[in-house]
Amino acid sequence: MQITAAALCEMLQGSLEGNADTVVDSVAKIEEGHSRALSFLANPKYEEHIYTTESGIVLVSREFIPSKPVKATMVRVDDPYVAFTAILSEYVAQINNKVGVEEPSFIGENTNVGEDLYLGVFASIGKNCKIGKNVKIYSNVVIGDNVEIGDNTVIYANVSIYLHCTVGANCIIHAGAVIGSDGFGFAPQPDGTYAKIPQTGNVILEDDVEIGANTCLDRATMGSTIIRKGAKLDNLVQIAHNVEIGQNTVIAGGSAIAGSAKLGKNVVIGGQVGVAGHITIADYTQIGGQSGILSSIKEPKKAWIGSPATEFKQNFKSLAVFRNLPELDKKVHALQKELEALREALNNKG
Repeated sequence: MQITAAALCEMLQGSLEGNADTVVDSVAKIEEGHSRALSFLANPKYEEHIYTTESGIVLVSREFIPSKPVKATMVRVDDPYVAFTAILSEYVAQINNKVGVEEPSFIGENTNVGEDLYLGVFASIGKNCKIGKNVKIYSNVVIGDNVEIGDNTVIYANVSIYLHCTVGANCIIHAGAVIGSDGFGFAPQPDGTYAKIPQTGNVILEDDVEIGANTCLDRATMGSTIIRKGAKLDNLVQIAHNVEIGQNTVIAGGSAIAGSAKLGKNVVIGGQVGVAGHITIADYTQIGGQSGILSSIKEPKKAWIGSPATEFKQNFKSLAVFRNLPELDKKVHALQKELEALREALNNKG
């Protein structure tokens, strides 16, 4: 991606201070910039770097008032972070704009593929599939029969999408993710063994969903495991059968959601959180890292932490008491000794 300061200013509807002909073709952190790099300043604590940066162009807030001369060309925008994110998206789109079918690869019978498909080497698409426009499928991806994938979705190397699953438009599935593997369903038998319960459902990803590397989404026993529009799952997340993840919910790495749990919209879950099965979590709930959610959270817009989790403020009150336990223990032992001494003195008087 190569762009002048003038063109960038027009794209972002910003205002320009400096050389309109400055050209950039890469991005960099403001403290690590070079003459052909685009950077941004959003956090005031990094302001000192704008006076020494080598970046050719820096995005700044319209309200930013420099206290020293700035060598870089500045483009003033409403929100530098949002503007920089938009530029990064365009930059990545150009890098990943691959088209064509590499060989060897495989497309099954009765499968329809949209225009501008990219299919990497050793990738395989099963029969009776529907693949949208501008879909990018990288090397060693395996897509089962009767799968549907929407427009502009990107599927990185070594992803497996099992039969009958549906992936919406504008989704991103990172390397090694597994969509539609069997749910963990086994029926205990009288002899102590376990009989496998067939998993006959599927997984549905709605539009604008992102799935992290090596994350696993189990197919439903019956019906569908559903990831709603705009949800984002980090690396190494486990989603069990018949789970429903609400719209715009985000789940950090190492978390696990047990079977048939229902998460509302705009829920935020930290890393290594465990959620028990068959419970519900209300909209806009926030859950701190390494928490254990054992029962339903019914009130929206509350924060929880701990294992088992309690409300955020209550948990910190409990922690304050917990930190004082050693001192309280000493006081209790001291009181016990005083009581014993009093008993002994009373007994001696008697």
